[in-house]
Parts: sequence; C-alpha cells; structure tokens
Amino acid sequence: MYYLYVIDLNKTKPFAEGGNRRCFIHPEKENRCLKITFMGRSKILKQNAPWYKQLRSEDSFDDNLREKNGYSQRALKINDPYKWKHLAIWYGMVETSIGQASETELIRDRKNNIAITLEKYLLTYGMTAEIKQAILDLESWLRYTLILTKDILPHNIVVSDKDDRLVLKIVDGLGLKSFLPFARIHDFFAKRYIEKRIKRMHARISWDLSGRKGNWK
Repeated sequence: MYYLYVIDLNKTKPFAEGGNRRCFIHPEKENRCLKITFMGRSKILKQNAPWYKQLRSEDSFDDNLREKNGYSQRALKINDPYKWKHLAIWYGMVETSIGQASETELIRDRKNNIAITLEKYLLTYGMTAEIKQAILDLESWLRYTLILTKDILPHNIVVSDKDDRLVLKIVDGLGLKSFLPFARIHDFFAKRYIEKRIKRMHARISWDLSGRKGNWK
C-alpha cells in the first residue's frame, strides 16, 4: 500500500511572506525552506493579467509551478556544481498540511540565522566594498552559466557570509520573463536577456540607495 507523506505545518508560522507565497522553515530539516502559494492567488493573478496573458492556464500563474519550470531550464541540466554558487538548491515539490510546497535550500549566515536580503543589506549598510564585489561576482556567474531569471531584484537575493567573503544567492524569481522563448534555446539570446536583467538589477539598486525617489523602472 502507498502512503503519501505530508509535512505538518499546522503549528508552524512563516518566517517570510511575499505577494504570492509564504515561506516556512522545514520542521524536520532546518536548512530547507518550504514555499506555499496563497490559496486562490493564481486565479486572482490571471484575472488581473492583460487579456493576452489570460489565454494561458491558471497553473501558469502559480509561483511554485513557475519555479519548478525555472529549475528545469537548460543551463541547470549541466552537471557542474558551480551552477549552485549563487543559487538556492531546489529539492522538488512536496505535500504539506496546508498545501503543496516548493522545497528549496534555506540560506543561513555564519551565526545560523536566516540570511538577510540584499535589499535589507543595502538599506542598512549601503553600498560597501564587500557587497559591491559580491554583486560583481553574481554578474560574472550569470554571464558564465547563462541561468535565466525573471528578475534579479534585491528582495529576491540573500547575502551569505559563511565564507571569507560575502556571497549573493538568488532565492526567488527564476525563469524567463519574456513571452518569446528564444533565450531558452540559444546562447546568443540568453546573453542578451541576461544583460537586460543585470541592467534592471542595477536600476533597482540605485533606486533603493537613493531613498526610493521617483520610479525606478
């Protein structure tokens, strides 16, 4: 007889919440994160989307399923451990008592606290020499691996200080933002796409550092 293992989260509080998902610490594995989409959120996102996006299925608006697709991209199928240098590891989809979850690596700092976001780091400490180098390292990694992200924004990145230097880790926003799939299938388009994402990241960082004056986009 087959038994489905369900992770009990009924008495667990989320450590973070976004617009579409809540994040929980795995009750049995402290270095793993369980991301659960708010009930009915995918339906709302579809209803509020432009008409041409409403032609897509409701599942295409589910952040967990989009994350699953993001981790199945061509660049992550290569057997090279360097691909995880700046990216949280994804372990798959699991069932919990409050819904299906996307299970990923939970990044912690050297004191074993949950790592802060790049957004919080910048607002607290500003553009330090250490974080500037960490951003350059992230850019080099993106250009080398050609891993595609929808948005490389400061709130989707955390700062790890377990090594001798600061290391940025992408924890959300994996996948392709563009409607056309060219970047998924050819390096030429992937490189152009990544440069645009990097430029957008710097625009957002500048906006954060300016005190968020005006429109950053």
